[in-house]
Amino acid sequence: MISASHAVDLLRQLEQWNSPEILVVGDLILDQYIFGDAERLSPEAPVPVIRRRGEKTQVGGAANVAVFLAALGAKPVLVGVCGADTQYRRLCELCRAAGIDTSAIVSLDDRPTSCKTRIIGLAQHRHQQQMLRLDDEQTDPISDARVRELEGVLEPLIARAAVICIEDYNKGLLDHRLCQFIIKQAREAGKIVLVDPALIKDYSRYAGAHAVTPNRTEAELASGLLIESVNDEAPMLATALINAHHFDSCILTLDRQGMYLQHKNGPGTYHPTRPRQVYDVTGAGDMVLAMLAMAVANGISWQDAVDLGNVAGGLEVERFGCVPIDRDEISHELQTMIGLDHNKAPSLEKLVALLAASRRNGKTIVFTNGVFDVLHAGHVGYLQYARQQGDILVVGVNSDASVRAIKGPSRPINNLDDRLAVLAGLESVSYVVSFSDATPEALIQTLTPDVLVKGADYADKPVVGRQWVQEHGGRVVLAPFLPGRSSSATIERAAGLPAQ
Repeated sequence: MISASHAVDLLRQLEQWNSPEILVVGDLILDQYIFGDAERLSPEAPVPVIRRRGEKTQVGGAANVAVFLAALGAKPVLVGVCGADTQYRRLCELCRAAGIDTSAIVSLDDRPTSCKTRIIGLAQHRHQQQMLRLDDEQTDPISDARVRELEGVLEPLIARAAVICIEDYNKGLLDHRLCQFIIKQAREAGKIVLVDPALIKDYSRYAGAHAVTPNRTEAELASGLLIESVNDEAPMLATALINAHHFDSCILTLDRQGMYLQHKNGPGTYHPTRPRQVYDVTGAGDMVLAMLAMAVANGISWQDAVDLGNVAGGLEVERFGCVPIDRDEISHELQTMIGLDHNKAPSLEKLVALLAASRRNGKTIVFTNGVFDVLHAGHVGYLQYARQQGDILVVGVNSDASVRAIKGPSRPINNLDDRLAVLAGLESVSYVVSFSDATPEALIQTLTPDVLVKGADYADKPVVGRQWVQEHGGRVVLAPFLPGRSSSATIERAAGLPAQ
């Protein structure tokens, strides 16, 4: 599994991603879903009767990879063939709505658009269950003339793309000639080719690709080897595919065991995944391919790309059907791995990464600071007011040494760890972080909050960090105080001294 420190590093890399153009070549499929209630068996035969409730249409095959890429922030260009029919028009319509360039899709008069219709039943208001699938397709190889036409379409697109994905469902498009044309052109242009292979024995059509991403069943069929023990035999299986077909790398997807990455030259690495509630594996391979392509296009190492692919694929299997996973969901999952959903006192390094991810999600960051020695109702009201100014409230807390410098040698009454723990227990507080300087200026510059909150008693005083926050587009808010409440007064009353 991904460690907390590695998750922080992945979050930082994710925040720096741009939107590369990625070319997706492969079999295009239109997925249709018919939903209904399965409440009884037919009197005519021992089969369920489905009372129709609704339907949904979405893209599948290589088009699904393109949709996933668009959700991750890429600019996908889709190449494939469809029939000259209403399904083709619907597929293009859905792709364009997702932000995909469909100008290179070719429609043919001699074959239908591949279409899969699934009957989904729901019994006693429980989970949806696929009950039947009807396929309308033609899988004969396309003609040589069409292959030449596609080669002409592909050549300039390959030169322009950051990464090329080959998504093969063995529907007649990606024969040996077309795959080798793509791989050769990409190699000459210095572009990376990722292949999600079909369930076939012969991988020679993919020879020379940079990386191939078979699942366990596909890899066993293509290599002729069976995996009894993942730890012992995955390297042998991956190495066999690399040596047989001159791949630079092989990335095996191993279900609940995660993924295994093997390079042509060098040791392999296992990438375990955390246990998940698997609801539907449909689309998991497409999501992994999309994440790998997006990561590599942004200069991420293969090891980190596989870790991100693990995260994306894991999220996908928790959904029913093919549901795009966007970068915000990936960021949130990495935050959960860091463990800070349950820890409000991260290191400063982790806090910076978390706030960057939250900003990307459109969240407003609020900052305030203080000693917070003996917490009272005034503090609680003040922090509630501060939280209302945005989505996430970060509280900077003076270290023990800085409190002594401000308040004298008898303070603080409560040490830093105790003060942080009490603040973290408040619902209004998102994160707490300590600082040792005389003022929080350096901390404010590190975090650059959108809103800086101070008490109303600063109306006629300089507010530390005001200039920095305002120069970076933020604002300063003065919060009202609850009269008669202060830590000093509370301490004096406890000591039997008259309040000052």
